[in-house]
Amino acid sequence: MLICETFVFNPFSENTYIVFDDDSKEGCIIDPGCYDRSEEKEISDFIEDKQINLKYMFVTHGHIDHIFGNYFIKTKYNPTFYYPKNELHFLDLMIDVSGSYGVKLKKSPEPDDFFSENLELYLGNFLIKFISAPGHSPDEYCIYFPEIESCFTGDVLFEQSIGRTDLWEGNYQLLISSIFNKLYILPDNTKIYSGHGRSSSIGYEKQFNPFVAIK
Repeated sequence: MLICETFVFNPFSENTYIVFDDDSKEGCIIDPGCYDRSEEKEISDFIEDKQINLKYMFVTHGHIDHIFGNYFIKTKYNPTFYYPKNELHFLDLMIDVSGSYGVKLKKSPEPDDFFSENLELYLGNFLIKFISAPGHSPDEYCIYFPEIESCFTGDVLFEQSIGRTDLWEGNYQLLISSIFNKLYILPDNTKIYSGHGRSSSIGYEKQFNPFVAIK
């Protein structure tokens, strides 16, 4: 079965996720935000304790809080690194941005490959699909596990909230379109794991999210 573990990392309280198949031990990390040595140790201790073969690193978008751990994870475990193609410039831009926040960012490795909605990957026998959902950032992707009805929504959709669009290349109308046309077509009982805060479900957000409730 697939197991999901959540870690809250870095000064921005970003959610980093490890998802792994308990049978094959194949796993992925989603948005590695580990910032300092203690956070790096926390996540590596978990990987090693569970004997996870870290097969993939998925980075939903290129904002600073989601890429702090790119260098550490790629260097230590060498997973195949997937990333949004149209946000490559963010990997360099965020080095300058980090200084304005008073934090340090190691230069991210280059991605091994890029997301697309035609891409299908597996952890053991569990299918992984990818949903293009721009708006918070220009080319963000959500990570969807249909067999366990779980979607990792990055900073697109949160519990009773949505991603900001006043940051780098955000677009409010595009974000709203992504939520209604890409995420709200998923089954209502799909659990959502967002980049910050608590988990929720598609059905709950349709009812109670003040920004994108379906009246």
